[in-house]
Amino acid sequence: MDLVGEKLCEKFASCVNSRPIKRGTRYRVGVDLGTANVVVAVLDENGEPIAGKLKEAQVVKDGLVVDFIGARDLLSRMIRELSDELEEELVDAACAVPPGTGIADSKATMYVVEASGLEVRNIVDEPTAAAKVLGITDGAVVDIGGGTTGISVLKGGKVVYTADEPTGGTHFTLVLAGHLNLPFDEAEKIKLDEKNQKRLFPILKPTMEKVTDITRRHIQGFDVKAIYLVGGASALYGLKDVMANALGVEVVVPKYPLYVTPLGIALSCP
Repeated sequence: MDLVGEKLCEKFASCVNSRPIKRGTRYRVGVDLGTANVVVAVLDENGEPIAGKLKEAQVVKDGLVVDFIGARDLLSRMIRELSDELEEELVDAACAVPPGTGIADSKATMYVVEASGLEVRNIVDEPTAAAKVLGITDGAVVDIGGGTTGISVLKGGKVVYTADEPTGGTHFTLVLAGHLNLPFDEAEKIKLDEKNQKRLFPILKPTMEKVTDITRRHIQGFDVKAIYLVGGASALYGLKDVMANALGVEVVVPKYPLYVTPLGIALSCP
């Protein structure tokens, strides 16, 4: 991963749910409405991360808004908190949707963001947003979100193919919950605890192989030399090796993969 992108992620991680690093003269906001989390990234006029919020939420399913009022209320609170901390009203924002999302579903995401008091300046697909942070011109970005896996293939700096299929972090948790006979929320906590991940690998490996198969189908026909994994589930122990061994290409997992897409969305705000 390009060093600038790594530093952006590290800097953003340090300011999520904390006081702003500094204030700017103009703010670019990125809103990532995820299946498991809502993330808001705020950049200054130079594209540097200065503030951010992350809240757990169940307002989106498989990349589509299923609880408009809940999403609006949660995002409104997050924007209000950020505006108070920055001592200035946030105005312009970009948002993102999974690749191939229809017009109606894209508008639903836009309406949530606008209902929170922001003006949507751009809507991008999630893996393409991630590629802006990764600084790559060739390869495939695989965004493993809560509900779906999105794939973008880049050639010469241009996105030449996108796709999105169900299977993401939620599916890993469901498999774990079924295997351990636990409620979903308890299984999610166990999954996210890094101390548990090595012993959970045999349970989660079949779902990792499914994500790998999805990726294989969608990169066929393209000369992909490297795959870049983003999204929270990308950090699961063993996933990188499962994909690299099965696909025979380099697989890169950046630090803080959960924050790559929100940053890319903010960078897409004009």
